[in-house]
Amino acid sequence: MNQHSSFKGRGSLIERATEIYDFSAALRGRAAPAVDVPAEAPPAPAAFAPAAEPVAPAPVAAPSYRAPDWTGPVQPIDRIALAEAGYLRPEGPVTAMSEEFRLLKRDLLAQLHDNPRGNRILVCSAHSGEGKSFCAINLALSLAAEKDREILLVDADFGKPGIPGKLGLTAGPGLMDALADPSIAVEDCVIRTDLPSLSVLPAGQRSNNDTEYLASARTEQALRRLTEGRPDRILIFDSPPLLAASPAAVLASHAAIALLVVRADKTSESALRDAAGLLKGGAQVQLLLNGVRFQASGRRFGSYYSKEVHQS
Repeated sequence: MNQHSSFKGRGSLIERATEIYDFSAALRGRAAPAVDVPAEAPPAPAAFAPAAEPVAPAPVAAPSYRAPDWTGPVQPIDRIALAEAGYLRPEGPVTAMSEEFRLLKRDLLAQLHDNPRGNRILVCSAHSGEGKSFCAINLALSLAAEKDREILLVDADFGKPGIPGKLGLTAGPGLMDALADPSIAVEDCVIRTDLPSLSVLPAGQRSNNDTEYLASARTEQALRRLTEGRPDRILIFDSPPLLAASPAAVLASHAAIALLVVRADKTSESALRDAAGLLKGGAQVQLLLNGVRFQASGRRFGSYYSKEVHQS
């Protein structure tokens, strides 16, 4: 209450308001004057009643867009080549590395849940030779083991594409072709594999305007054509090295998570800081330490599962 008010000492706010406004009368109905309601006019004779107009049906909402199924020919993954190169083997035994990627994918799936940027993961590194493609392929293989997911591994290292070759697939037109030529549907460039939940999108023909195409609205439109209405689809981009080519930073603007691969025995702190700086303002950055040698006290999934298999 205002100490300087002229109503000081005359009761509460409600009591003072009662002195001004007759609330009791209003509650008894005296505050509202009587209103004369005119009698309703008699209905018109039936013979002159106008015919009822037909009611137009309610407009039907147009169905929302749903990304089409991929219908290209199926190519088999070279499982022998994968094993020889040290990659995870589809339907293979549980190993220490497969368990590490299981932990990684569980964390990523939790972060992707209801992410406004969609189910898109960029796998990048500061320089080449730090295990970026190795991690991208293994992550895609691990995610493809999920029972309710479709994984599309996108070869976005346009300068040195190699994802299809590492899997034993024959590359054709790819992402850059669809961005440069509107007549090419990006979904028609997808390679299906004999692992039903895993498909690959090649890089396509290299262009002198890779970065400009990736920064254009056409890229977002193409990505939506691959995932719109398909919350079960996850895109994994294998990008160029951040400090060697500009497209990587632009790709990060289209991703929900940027997985920055750091090789324990190679990546310098200054390179890591420079690479992380290029990802600012884009995707959520996560570090993935590669090439680590575990100590005896660390996790030893491989020895645990090898004992279990031996006992069975």
